Amino acid sequence: LPGVEPVDLSKCGDDNKEDKDANESEEETDNAELCKCFTSPIYTFFGPVPNITYNSEGHRAHEFCCSASICKCKGVNGQIVQRYLDTADCKSTSNLKRHAMICWGAKTVNNALEAKINIDLARTTLGNLKDRSITAAFERKGKGKVLYLHRQHTKTETRAKIVCWVSESMHPFSIVEDHGFHCLMKTGRPEYYLPSCSTVS
Repeated sequence: LPGVEPVDLSKCGDDNKEDKDANESEEETDNAELCKCFTSPIYTFFGPVPNITYNSEGHRAHEFCCSASICKCKGVNGQIVQRYLDTADCKSTSNLKRHAMICWGAKTVNNALEAKINIDLARTTLGNLKDRSITAAFERKGKGKVLYLHRQHTKTETRAKIVCWVSESMHPFSIVEDHGFHCLMKTGRPEYYLPSCSTVS
Protein backbone atom coordinates (compact mmCIF):
# COMPACT_ATOMS: atom_id res chain seq x y z
CA LEU A 1 0.00 0.00 0.00
CA PRO A 2 1.18 3.57 -0.67
CA GLY A 3 2.92 5.17 2.31
CA VAL A 4 3.29 1.89 4.20
CA GLU A 5 6.82 0.67 4.72
CA PRO A 6 7.47 -3.06 4.42
CA VAL A 7 8.35 -4.89 7.64
CA ASP A 8 11.04 -7.54 7.74
CA LEU A 9 9.35 -10.28 9.81
CA SER A 10 12.53 -12.35 9.88
CA LYS A 11 13.96 -9.99 12.51
CA CYS A 12 11.07 -10.48 14.93
CA GLY A 13 12.25 -13.95 15.86
CA ASP A 14 15.73 -12.59 16.53
CA ASP A 15 14.32 -9.93 18.86
CA ASN A 16 12.37 -12.53 20.82
CA LYS A 17 15.45 -14.73 21.03
CA GLU A 18 17.53 -11.80 22.31
CA ASP A 19 14.91 -11.01 24.96
CA LYS A 20 14.82 -14.66 26.02
CA ASP A 21 18.62 -14.86 26.20
CA ALA A 22 18.72 -11.65 28.23
CA ASN A 23 16.12 -12.98 30.68
CA GLU A 24 17.99 -16.28 31.05
CA SER A 25 21.26 -14.45 31.63
CA GLU A 26 19.65 -12.22 34.26
CA GLU A 27 18.09 -15.27 35.92
CA GLU A 28 21.45 -17.06 36.06
CA THR A 29 23.03 -13.97 37.66
CA ASP A 30 20.27 -13.78 40.27
CA ASN A 31 20.66 -17.48 40.96
CA ALA A 32 24.42 -17.13 41.43
CA GLU A 33 23.86 -14.30 43.91
CA LEU A 34 21.32 -16.40 45.84
CA CYS A 35 23.74 -19.33 45.97
CA LYS A 36 26.22 -17.15 47.87
CA CYS A 37 23.75 -17.19 50.76
CA PHE A 38 23.84 -20.99 50.95
CA THR A 39 26.28 -21.21 53.85
CA SER A 40 24.46 -23.75 56.02
CA PRO A 41 26.18 -27.18 56.16
CA ILE A 42 22.88 -28.76 55.08
CA TYR A 43 23.59 -27.67 51.49
CA THR A 44 26.51 -30.15 51.47
CA PHE A 45 24.02 -32.95 50.80
CA PHE A 46 22.65 -31.31 47.63
CA GLY A 47 24.00 -30.11 44.31
CA PRO A 48 25.88 -26.79 44.38
CA VAL A 49 23.51 -24.90 42.07
CA PRO A 50 19.73 -25.46 42.25
CA ASN A 51 17.49 -25.27 39.21
CA ILE A 52 14.99 -22.44 38.94
CA THR A 53 11.46 -23.47 37.99
CA TYR A 54 8.05 -21.82 37.73
CA ASN A 55 4.71 -23.38 38.62
CA SER A 56 1.50 -22.91 36.64
CA GLU A 57 0.75 -19.68 38.54
CA GLY A 58 4.15 -18.18 37.75
CA HIS A 59 5.66 -18.63 41.23
CA ARG A 60 9.43 -19.11 41.10
CA ALA A 61 11.11 -21.90 43.05
CA HIS A 62 14.51 -23.46 43.66
CA GLU A 63 14.86 -27.19 43.05
CA PHE A 64 17.65 -28.81 45.05
CA CYS A 65 18.85 -32.20 43.81
CA CYS A 66 19.93 -34.78 46.41
CA SER A 67 23.61 -35.78 46.14
CA ALA A 68 23.05 -39.38 47.24
CA SER A 69 23.83 -41.84 44.45
CA ILE A 70 20.69 -43.76 45.45
CA CYS A 71 18.11 -41.36 46.88
CA LYS A 72 15.89 -43.05 49.47
CA CYS A 73 12.98 -40.62 49.18
CA LYS A 74 9.93 -41.94 47.37
CA GLY A 75 8.02 -40.43 44.47
CA VAL A 76 8.61 -39.68 40.80
CA ASN A 77 10.90 -36.78 41.68
CA GLY A 78 11.86 -37.99 45.13
CA GLN A 79 15.42 -36.71 44.78
CA ILE A 80 14.18 -33.12 44.34
CA VAL A 81 13.44 -30.69 47.18
CA GLN A 82 11.50 -27.63 46.06
CA ARG A 83 11.57 -24.26 47.83
CA TYR A 84 9.53 -21.28 46.62
CA LEU A 85 11.30 -17.93 46.49
CA ASP A 86 8.29 -15.66 47.00
CA THR A 87 7.24 -16.93 50.44
CA ALA A 88 8.13 -15.88 53.98
CA ASP A 89 10.14 -19.06 54.52
CA CYS A 90 12.09 -18.83 51.26
CA LYS A 91 15.37 -19.38 53.14
CA SER A 92 14.14 -22.21 55.35
CA THR A 93 16.25 -25.38 55.32
CA SER A 94 13.83 -27.63 57.23
CA ASN A 95 12.75 -29.57 54.13
CA LEU A 96 16.37 -29.98 53.06
CA LYS A 97 17.29 -31.30 56.51
CA ARG A 98 14.35 -33.72 56.54
CA HIS A 99 15.34 -35.09 53.13
CA ALA A 100 19.06 -35.35 54.01
CA MET A 101 18.29 -37.32 57.17
CA ILE A 102 16.39 -39.91 55.14
CA CYS A 103 19.26 -40.40 52.69
CA TRP A 104 22.32 -39.89 54.90
CA GLY A 105 21.10 -40.62 58.43
CA ALA A 106 20.35 -38.31 61.35
CA LYS A 107 23.78 -38.76 62.94
CA THR A 108 25.70 -37.68 59.85
CA VAL A 109 23.42 -34.69 59.21
CA ASN A 110 23.51 -33.52 62.82
CA ASN A 111 27.31 -33.83 62.90
CA ALA A 112 27.47 -31.66 59.79
CA LEU A 113 25.17 -29.03 61.28
CA GLU A 114 27.16 -28.88 64.52
CA ALA A 115 30.52 -28.61 62.79
CA LYS A 116 32.25 -25.80 60.95
CA ILE A 117 32.81 -27.36 57.55
CA ASN A 118 34.17 -26.55 54.16
CA ILE A 119 31.02 -27.15 52.12
CA ASP A 120 32.80 -27.52 48.77
CA LEU A 121 35.28 -30.05 50.19
CA ALA A 122 32.59 -32.07 51.92
CA ARG A 123 30.39 -32.03 48.80
CA THR A 124 33.30 -33.26 46.67
CA THR A 125 33.99 -36.05 49.14
CA LEU A 126 30.36 -37.17 49.14
CA GLY A 127 30.27 -37.02 45.35
CA ASN A 128 33.28 -39.34 45.06
CA LEU A 129 31.69 -42.13 47.11
CA LYS A 130 31.11 -45.27 45.06
CA ASP A 131 30.37 -47.85 47.76
CA ARG A 132 27.57 -46.04 49.65
CA SER A 133 29.84 -45.52 52.66
CA ILE A 134 29.53 -42.10 54.27
CA THR A 135 32.65 -40.04 54.83
CA ALA A 136 32.52 -37.21 57.35
CA ALA A 137 34.72 -34.45 55.98
CA PHE A 138 33.96 -31.82 58.55
CA GLU A 139 36.28 -29.21 59.96
CA ARG A 140 35.51 -28.99 63.67
CA LYS A 141 36.27 -25.81 65.54
CA GLY A 142 39.70 -26.07 67.13
CA LYS A 143 40.12 -29.73 66.21
CA GLY A 144 41.21 -29.61 62.58
CA LYS A 145 39.80 -31.67 59.77
CA VAL A 146 38.28 -35.09 60.47
CA LEU A 147 38.18 -37.78 57.79
CA TYR A 148 36.46 -40.90 59.13
CA LEU A 149 34.64 -43.67 57.34
CA HIS A 150 31.29 -44.69 58.77
CA ARG A 151 31.90 -48.33 57.88
CA GLN A 152 34.39 -51.00 58.79
CA HIS A 153 37.66 -51.16 56.84
CA THR A 154 38.23 -54.02 54.42
CA LYS A 155 41.19 -56.35 55.05
CA THR A 156 43.30 -54.50 52.51
CA GLU A 157 42.44 -51.12 54.03
CA THR A 158 43.14 -52.43 57.55
CA ARG A 159 46.61 -53.64 56.55
CA ALA A 160 47.41 -50.33 54.85
CA LYS A 161 46.13 -48.20 57.76
CA ILE A 162 48.01 -50.20 60.39
CA VAL A 163 51.25 -50.14 58.38
CA CYS A 164 50.95 -46.34 58.08
CA TRP A 165 50.15 -45.96 61.77
CA VAL A 166 53.07 -48.17 62.90
CA SER A 167 55.60 -46.49 60.61
CA GLU A 168 54.49 -42.89 61.13
CA SER A 169 54.27 -43.25 64.92
CA MET A 170 57.45 -45.38 65.05
CA HIS A 171 55.81 -48.20 66.97
CA PRO A 172 57.46 -51.63 67.01
CA PHE A 173 55.90 -54.11 64.58
CA SER A 174 55.06 -56.36 67.53
CA ILE A 175 52.44 -53.87 68.75
CA VAL A 176 49.87 -55.42 66.40
CA GLU A 177 50.05 -58.61 68.48
CA ASP A 178 49.79 -56.79 71.81
CA HIS A 179 46.89 -57.96 73.99
CA GLY A 180 45.74 -54.39 74.74
CA PHE A 181 45.71 -53.50 71.04
CA HIS A 182 43.64 -56.57 70.21
CA CYS A 183 41.25 -55.72 73.05
CA LEU A 184 40.71 -52.20 71.68
CA MET A 185 40.24 -53.36 68.09
CA LYS A 186 38.12 -56.45 68.63
CA THR A 187 35.80 -55.47 71.48
CA GLY A 188 32.28 -55.51 70.08
CA ARG A 189 33.52 -56.98 66.80
CA PRO A 190 35.56 -60.11 67.67
CA GLU A 191 35.68 -61.19 64.02
CA TYR A 192 37.56 -58.02 63.01
CA TYR A 193 40.66 -58.83 60.97
CA LEU A 194 44.08 -57.76 62.26
CA PRO A 195 47.30 -58.44 60.35
CA SER A 196 50.15 -60.35 61.95
CA CYS A 197 53.47 -58.88 62.97
CA SER A 198 55.19 -60.45 59.94
CA THR A 199 52.59 -59.02 57.57
CA VAL A 200 53.07 -55.49 58.91
CA SER A 201 56.87 -55.78 58.81
